[in-house]
Amino acid sequence: MIHGSASAEGTHARLDRPGFATGAPLGRTRLTVSRAGFGCYRVSAGVNEHALALEHALASGINLVDTSANYADGGSEELVGQVIEHLVEAGDLRRKAVVVVSKAGYLQGRNYALSQERKGQGRPFPDLVLYGEGLEHCIHPDFLQDQLTRSLERLKLQTLDVFLLHNPEYYLGWALKNGLSAKDVQAEYYRRIEKAFRHLEFEVVTGRIRWYGISSNTFPAASSDPQFTCLERVWRIAESISKDHHFGVVQLPMNLFETGAVLTPNQPSGLTVLEYARQKNLGVLINRPLNAITGGRMIRLAEVTEAGDVAPEEIEQRTADLAETEQAFVSRILPELHLESGLASRIQAQFLAADALRQVWRTLSGYDHWREVRDGYLLPRIRGVLEFLDAQSAGARELSAWKDAYAGALDAVLKSLSGFYAQAAARKTAQIKSALAVADPEWAGEVSLSRLAVRSLRSTEGISCVLVGMRRPNYVEDVLAEIKTPIEQKNRQASWARFAQLI
Repeated sequence: MIHGSASAEGTHARLDRPGFATGAPLGRTRLTVSRAGFGCYRVSAGVNEHALALEHALASGINLVDTSANYADGGSEELVGQVIEHLVEAGDLRRKAVVVVSKAGYLQGRNYALSQERKGQGRPFPDLVLYGEGLEHCIHPDFLQDQLTRSLERLKLQTLDVFLLHNPEYYLGWALKNGLSAKDVQAEYYRRIEKAFRHLEFEVVTGRIRWYGISSNTFPAASSDPQFTCLERVWRIAESISKDHHFGVVQLPMNLFETGAVLTPNQPSGLTVLEYARQKNLGVLINRPLNAITGGRMIRLAEVTEAGDVAPEEIEQRTADLAETEQAFVSRILPELHLESGLASRIQAQFLAADALRQVWRTLSGYDHWREVRDGYLLPRIRGVLEFLDAQSAGARELSAWKDAYAGALDAVLKSLSGFYAQAAARKTAQIKSALAVADPEWAGEVSLSRLAVRSLRSTEGISCVLVGMRRPNYVEDVLAEIKTPIEQKNRQASWARFAQLI
């Protein structure tokens, strides 16, 4: 167990060192945090590269770590606990210098199994949102108390610096999907938040947390959105509990394409959520800085490194070559395996990719969409069949020769398609960089798109820390290089508006 918690003096002293980037105040908490924080969504204990990346970040001046009970089914918190314990014991880090943020709300994996077990015992968590198979949600005090206990154990901490309700708007989505009255749903939603806040004030008194808040994807939404979470209303709830409340931090998505936080005046006072948070001196953590969700698809705000300059005619020829090898499989190889007819038909249906590629490759929305299709659908199906074929002894020599030819044809068509979409992605990246430079000269630079995306956020008034996924040491280096580049934080609403018009 690591005793203590982050302190104003400890965090300030940590960042006030030669070679470290300038820190920023985390709102009313009085803590000082690095302009970029280590986002733990895709890291887990047991992965050495993730541990090395976190160690490097903490040793180099990044002093805020953001995790959650449901990231890697608890493995993310375990990693954070292991790394911080190691650095503290080695004397390389003091507990009071690092800010640890975690969240609770989701019931997936082990939490979902726990929920089913409690239901079987006749003591389910109260106010449980039954969202879907394998997924539930809850912010009731009984659940929060249970989750905080488990999180502290995994993190090896006596005290958690910031504890956030994780996307409480899941209740709104569930309630509206089930036909409940919009007026009743709103009243119940904020009743649940108030109940959670009252419990979290108790957890502050016990010393298990220092500050609390909400991480919500709908803080920046239009006020007309049925799943909108109103920060002004949440603040009034905290004020009604105590004038000395510990509601101090919010987390929300913002990036070059999702700009509601800075451009949408969605509070009853007419302010944007970022303006209102600044008015109340709330710490603001930004998530999804490099993964924009727009038009129902995810766009990665990063450079594409694969080669481009591929003509459509090349793709057509490569696809035809692949179709030829597939036809050889159907006509010569498959009959020699002497499989039951139903199995042979399923293999044929799952394996043949050329015709499918011919039909869809021109319709994909871009490089990221192509990667989704390739890595999430096409390659898993092909690998499954190839693994099955590896176990077959019939016609082994001819099968081996065919597999060599097939592998070459498949590799050629995949490279051509990746190159084609990489070429389009490079043009899009150039357009985005050009628009950034026009929107705000301080957002220009001969650096990667990911760095410019982080720069636009960290230079915007009201943002305390940008959470970046840094699961590899070289990602940490990229972020460190960016936050060490001087830039003034100021009101850049006009810059964001210009960029939105241009892009």
